[in-house]
Amino acid sequence: MGGGLAVAAAIVAFGFIGSRLLGVLRTAAIADAFGAEPELDAWRVAFQIPDLIFQVLAGATMGSAFIPVFARLYKNESTERAWYLASSVLTLVTIATAVLCAIAFIAAPVLVPLMAPGLGEGVDDPDALVDRAVFLTRIMLLSPLLFAVSGMLTGILNARQQFFLPALAPMLYNLAIIAGAVVLSRPFGVEGLAIGVVVGAGLHLAVQVPGLIRERMRYRFLLDVKDAATREVGRLMGPRILGLAAVQLNLFITIFFASQIGSGAIANMTYAFTIAQLPLALFGMALSTAVFPRLADQMADGDLAALHNTVSRVLRLIMFLTIPAAVGLALLREPVTVLLLQGGAFGPGDAAVTAAALGWYCLGIVPLAGTEIHSRGFYAMGDTRTPVLMTLVALGVNVVVSALVWEPFGTQGLAFSVSLAAWAEWGLLSVLWVRRTRQPVLPDAQVIARVAWAAALMALVVGVLSAFFPSDARPTAAVATVALTSAGALVYAAMAMWLRLDEATSLLDRVLVKLRRGRGETGEAKDEPPS
Repeated sequence: MGGGLAVAAAIVAFGFIGSRLLGVLRTAAIADAFGAEPELDAWRVAFQIPDLIFQVLAGATMGSAFIPVFARLYKNESTERAWYLASSVLTLVTIATAVLCAIAFIAAPVLVPLMAPGLGEGVDDPDALVDRAVFLTRIMLLSPLLFAVSGMLTGILNARQQFFLPALAPMLYNLAIIAGAVVLSRPFGVEGLAIGVVVGAGLHLAVQVPGLIRERMRYRFLLDVKDAATREVGRLMGPRILGLAAVQLNLFITIFFASQIGSGAIANMTYAFTIAQLPLALFGMALSTAVFPRLADQMADGDLAALHNTVSRVLRLIMFLTIPAAVGLALLREPVTVLLLQGGAFGPGDAAVTAAALGWYCLGIVPLAGTEIHSRGFYAMGDTRTPVLMTLVALGVNVVVSALVWEPFGTQGLAFSVSLAAWAEWGLLSVLWVRRTRQPVLPDAQVIARVAWAAALMALVVGVLSAFFPSDARPTAAVATVALTSAGALVYAAMAMWLRLDEATSLLDRVLVKLRRGRGETGEAKDEPPS
């Protein structure tokens, strides 16, 4: 695989790493300022409505629907034709987002109680907390309008193989929320977080504008719904909107049931979910995002064999990185939670509840990472329906299981439900991918099996050593996290080399080649997957 993809993956990985590390810092700042107070539950609930509006419009457009069509026009027709499409879609998405924001602003007093019927239970004035959530919702409804434009800019730049500014944008977004937690929370309380979200959305947009100037985008205010390419994007968006809505509904389901468990349950589950997303973002999302424009180009060339080969190789690399990360995080859930969150308003009781939910969320990291690359394979082929149908299956599983387990098992049961739904989605999507491409599945299965064996031995060693490392406070948790992570990484690397996993040997070859070049020697590395 070419060096261009490796560079793109590295840039996207840099963005995801920076964004997720800042996301962890953001989570720590929020935990320190608010712990699991009821006011934070109100903010979490309020955040979901604006996020839903952004995800189902701009999120559906910029990736699976827009990039393949834009890439084809740019490559096979003309730049003018591609920019015409970009202008038309950007205008339509912005107007549609503005309309939905206006509706949500008016309907917020109805939507908030529907989302979290238990919000305010156990507090002195539950109606006041609901009113506060409504107010916060209305403040943050400015953010999806900014994100609608910014999300489209991300799609355009990614389609043009420009990844740096889109990778930088989420970092600025997280920095703004951190400022809201650290600085604005003192004079404004939880409203400071809402202000941080809006400012962050504005920065997310502003930082990408220079990229559009460099690409010489020629924007025109267009509402050309009769344009064939615009209609194609709309056709591809339809199922994707449904799928993203289903993803958001999964989050709503968790909030709906968590709000009835007790005060702070929503906050604790959100903390756990945020930590669990770290390995998913670093490996599954970063690599899948970086490779998607390449998949779109391969499909535009009609090279189905190359498309399948790219998906297969990226899947193996994702599994090579994600499986040990998920296993390690599950084993180190307690010291990691204490290290990242405990302190200030976030006490040991909150840490225990969050760590328990985190362990069950880790169960779903691997299937979510696999879904990232397989769904993009379908999107590149112009099939947005199949991934959406599988998302709806996952939604159904989550609804049923959550309804059964939330009362007896609390937050742990809800986290387990999310992970079980993720396995159902990826399992079905993988089967359909194999049937669609008619390519052999055994090579991928063999690699994943060997990765699992290496991760299992790593888990055994880390599990034994963890008995010697207490983690009841931040200093001891830091020591435990560093020591056990280092030991686990060494064991996993040794097993990967012993099992002759190509992903490990290719990485070693790359390092050796760079060392030889640094000494002025020459040498060639063998064909290798992107890294």
